[in-house]
Amino acid sequence: MVTVSQETPDDRWEIEALLDSAFAPGRTGLSSYRLREGVEPVRALCLTARDADEGRTLAGTIRFWPIAIGEARAPALLLGPVAAHPTRQGEGIGALLILEGLERAEAAGWHRCILIGDEPYYARFGFRRALAERITFPPPTNPNRILARALVDGGMDGIEGPVHRWRAGDGEAAGDPSIET
Repeated sequence: MVTVSQETPDDRWEIEALLDSAFAPGRTGLSSYRLREGVEPVRALCLTARDADEGRTLAGTIRFWPIAIGEARAPALLLGPVAAHPTRQGEGIGALLILEGLERAEAAGWHRCILIGDEPYYARFGFRRALAERITFPPPTNPNRILARALVDGGMDGIEGPVHRWRAGDGEAAGDPSIET
């Protein structure tokens, strides 16, 4: 049994250790990490899954980051990383975190979310390559792995162009109510 809660500053080093063990060395060299440099994640959406045992062992983690898409700099969320401890993979911890994170994102008023991943896995959460065909990521990124999901009806309509690092002021003109990092 795990409990999901919002990530705290005290979780940072334990999360980094989990991410190091769950992903290959050099993970921070990926283009998605360049979009995160100098940008704070959306804290209300960054979650941990911990065992209900006395030690509250970290079983999984997920983070969401604000990004901007296209010339209009449409606000969006970048999902990732999401990871379950290597000894806990296959238990549904990642799925639990994704579903909870997306539910919180919708409740907070975000309109869209993108990620880099495998469509056969992420399709069950509503992510589709077809929704992301007009979105480009900084290289090196396999364009077939860019997936998107609308969090509101029409949330991906007209969204196209390159993905940009978030900067102060993005989202204000779009009226997105949820731009709190």
